[in-house]
Amino acid sequence: RILNIKETMEGVSMAAGLCTNRKDSEEVDMAYRIEKKIQLSAPTKQLFPGPFPEDFSLMTTVRAKKGAQFFLLSIYDDQGVQQLGLEIGRSPVFLYEDHMGKPLPEDYPTFKKINLADGKWHRIAYSVEGKSVTLYLDCQKYQSHTLLRGDTPVLSTDGVTVFGTRLLDEEVFEVGMKNVKGIRNVESAFQKTLSHEGESPFRAQHISSLIMFMEGGLGLLHCERCIK
Repeated sequence: RILNIKETMEGVSMAAGLCTNRKDSEEVDMAYRIEKKIQLSAPTKQLFPGPFPEDFSLMTTVRAKKGAQFFLLSIYDDQGVQQLGLEIGRSPVFLYEDHMGKPLPEDYPTFKKINLADGKWHRIAYSVEGKSVTLYLDCQKYQSHTLLRGDTPVLSTDGVTVFGTRLLDEEVFEVGMKNVKGIRNVESAFQKTLSHEGESPFRAQHISSLIMFMEGGLGLLHCERCIK
């Protein structure tokens, strides 16, 4: 947990998470409620001691304030160029820029007709494979877009990884976060769980217990359902 959020921080408190009632479990999901601008960062090399993987997936569970628009996660190179950005809001952009400056900003994949900041809980996953990025929303494949990156794309690990708003953003955001455990990868070749209950087929890690990163793409997603 290199980017470690604690409820003792100013503007951070605990709240009920996505599921307050699960089958065969008395545990209640807990979430971090972030009510003020907060920005945590760490050298990217601490998260990725080796090269940043070419194909990867990011997963999180989030409830954002209605109308919010912000970057939950950003990775910068040592020159301050944002290489990767996970945006929350209406028609979110998947920001990705390799070492050759590809794709250009006007070609960033945009997931239109969707609002990730509607005041409701959402399970969100992005999977990057080859020259394609796919958004999974609430455990269902939502959209795939072309990712016009180079043939051998590189993302530098010489900069910093930031949880919170982008370095130049001044907008305050409010968001509740749930730990990503309970989201499973059931890709037929492995049939392994991504939670701590089993061994992951990919190199997986939690960033601040809030965002899961995996090397490789996603197979099918199976999510535990809440009891209404």
